[in-house]
Amino acid sequence: MMTAKSIRRNLYKVLRKTGVPRNLIAEEAQLKNELFVDDVDMTCFLYYLETKFKVNVKNEEIAQLVSVRSTIDYLQRHCA
Repeated sequence: MMTAKSIRRNLYKVLRKTGVPRNLIAEEAQLKNELFVDDVDMTCFLYYLETKFKVNVKNEEIAQLVSVRSTIDYLQRHCA
């Protein structure tokens, strides 16, 4: 089981790999509006997320990932 701290740290690494500037990453930040994640970035983000956390995000679950906080919540539910 991953701790909340390790999920947060690894998620920040995934966001940085996706091209999000470090100074914009905050728990309350919205992926599209504040971190400027477009459809291409989202594809990269999902790839890195699935690889780093060894999860499989289903298409119908992608809509749940709207902010850093919602992504952390999702990972806490799905990372064993």
